[in-house]
Amino acid sequence: MADLKNLKGISEADKKLLAEAEEWLGAEPSKMGPVKNLFWGNIKEEFYFPYPQLDAREQAECDQLLARLDEYLRTEHPAIQIDQEQEIPRWVVDRLFEIGVLGMTIPKEFGGLGLGITSYNHVLERIGMYCGSTAVMVSAHQSIGCKAVMLYGTEEQKKKWLPHLAKDWLSAFCLSEPNVGCDAGGQETNFVKDGDYYVINGEKKWATSGALSGLFTVMARENRPDGKGKISALVCHPDMEGVDIYQKNRSKCGIRGTWQARIRFNNVRVHKSHLLGQEGRGLQIALSCLNYGRCTLSAGMLGGARRVRDQATKWAMTRFQFGAPLADKELVKKRIANMAALDYAMDAVLYMTTGMLDRKDEDHQVETAMCKVFCSEMGWRVVNDGMQIMGGESYMTENEVERVFRDSRINLIVEGANEVMQSYIFGYGGKQLAEQMLGIKNALLKDSDESVGAFLSKALKNSFNMRIMKIAVPLGLEVFLGIRRRLPRITKVSPELQPYADRLSRLVRELTYQFKRMSYKYQEAMLTRQAVQARFADAALMMHGWACTLSKLDMDLKAHKGNGSADLEWARDKAAAIHFFDIAEMSINQSFRELYQHADESMLAAADIALKHSATLPADQFIIPEKTPTDLRGKGRKPRQEGIKQFPGDAGRKGEAVSARA
Repeated sequence: MADLKNLKGISEADKKLLAEAEEWLGAEPSKMGPVKNLFWGNIKEEFYFPYPQLDAREQAECDQLLARLDEYLRTEHPAIQIDQEQEIPRWVVDRLFEIGVLGMTIPKEFGGLGLGITSYNHVLERIGMYCGSTAVMVSAHQSIGCKAVMLYGTEEQKKKWLPHLAKDWLSAFCLSEPNVGCDAGGQETNFVKDGDYYVINGEKKWATSGALSGLFTVMARENRPDGKGKISALVCHPDMEGVDIYQKNRSKCGIRGTWQARIRFNNVRVHKSHLLGQEGRGLQIALSCLNYGRCTLSAGMLGGARRVRDQATKWAMTRFQFGAPLADKELVKKRIANMAALDYAMDAVLYMTTGMLDRKDEDHQVETAMCKVFCSEMGWRVVNDGMQIMGGESYMTENEVERVFRDSRINLIVEGANEVMQSYIFGYGGKQLAEQMLGIKNALLKDSDESVGAFLSKALKNSFNMRIMKIAVPLGLEVFLGIRRRLPRITKVSPELQPYADRLSRLVRELTYQFKRMSYKYQEAMLTRQAVQARFADAALMMHGWACTLSKLDMDLKAHKGNGSADLEWARDKAAAIHFFDIAEMSINQSFRELYQHADESMLAAADIALKHSATLPADQFIIPEKTPTDLRGKGRKPRQEGIKQFPGDAGRKGEAVSARA
């Protein structure tokens, strides 16, 4: 298989980026996951069917936890107070530890409940229905905070830390920095080795619960003279000498109860016994933990969206205008149907993904990225529909819908901004197919810098290589003659659902055809044409959503077989799933049309001139990134703080941390 880094015409910077990404993500799994297969025009039924389900024992344990949690959320949890006062009270944290929520995934031998990923996400979904801030706090603690210890800690480390993380310590994950957001590999926080110690210097931001935690995992790069230091994961405690939590939180639009700390590390000495995993493998640890965080983000989003769906639907039935309920109006019905359809599909995608994680599928990184993008985008659409249906009342704090609206918006940004994830889905969903195409191109087609004689010799030799020609002939028929490959088939669905399976098959065949056509058209430019990449990512996203929804609907259909029309919840869900198939098909076809009919050229021209104009405006009128690498650093407008609640660091924090950990 050819290597995309060797593609002629790409910049050295792009080659370096590809090399770094391959190092971060590790070797390609031996068995391609479901989404990569979609790019090849395949539907691997064993990944999708049957829909994953919990075993009876875990289902019972999960139900018991949900019952305890429901009682607390209905009768005690101060969701509005948390949002208004911008703080989750310590008693709430203690209650969640007591109920078992904050230790639910930690193994029982270390004091937790030992529940799997699917159960965990059901709990996050339930919390998300009531309080987005609390869902984020719980997710940050277990998905990324203590997950690194669970996955990569030694037995000694687990015995030392996990019992506390299950019962009384919150944990934090220190990855983001002033200059590090989606570019997780750009760590500037560094360490040098001094005997048995790592000495850390640097700064972290956005560390959720960092000012409340007894333990945080810090990603830092080794400071080496040759500049080739790699990132390692080191466990720190807030009472360590040189740890300065100088800002506990910043006031923000949504998830206002969560606290994101800013932390400086000034010659912090960390013993080698606090190294997680292997030295130099910190980024892989971080990316592995983010796979779990992307699911729990989706679960919280699903819970909030469901709350709004139900509230807005009831509102449409009881709010009268012009002598009739809003629900009588076709455009309101459109939003109600959209909310129901997207909710069912979000549920299908989320718990398909957690099922893959629970059964330990080897290749799931693209699927977890898709789960995050799908649920954050579809959930945002559901909440927006609900806001529109409820009109002015949706803006009123007491109705709680506006809080879900504000809490939801961050999900399109965090855990990998959706635009970054679109390029990732395209790049790693189609990478192996693109490398195969590059190999065929190098074997049979003329390079621009290749002599005619060398080309003819190469082409003649490779034309008799049956392994190459077996791939090249059908590829050429698609790219040059427009002859599509054979339809993939879905055979494991109920006969009633076969028409929807066949529609998906035709779209998957079109995905691989268009991918090959556009790859040939754009050649190396495809690596930078993000608008084109996004169209493929969006189409694949909807196809994956379709396959997950089809599998869940098939399971539900069998479970409700014989139920009459009186089972209205099932009737709603079935109609919602079928409506999602129509929505998805329209969206996929729109993505394909935009490969040929788009406004990319005028978009790029308009963006370029807008940027040139912005460059003429004085920097002191605008907020500028605090550590911008441009010459405008320090020249921007200082944000005004009057009237904004402040969360300065607490000099007494270290003493409290020592006491808590004693």
